[in-house]
Amino acid sequence: MVANAIRHGKGPIGLRLLRGEGLICEVTDCSLTTPRIRHAAETDEGGRGLQLVSALSQRWGTRYTPTGKCIWTEQPLT
Repeated sequence: MVANAIRHGKGPIGLRLLRGEGLICEVTDCSLTTPRIRHAAETDEGGRGLQLVSALSQRWGTRYTPTGKCIWTEQPLT
């Protein structure tokens, strides 16, 4: 998610990790562009970031902030 924010977002970019019953990772940037899952072709160099996030996290989402957006994931802790 950080790499996507660096590549597609607008700075400054933030990262916050919250540990509770699970691990929440939040990445913020100043862009208002809505992230969406793309279905990349085999020859595409990109377009798989959110597919990986969705596959590897229990839940994920986006919320908008006064300065941009926050993409978050939740991982269970074992």
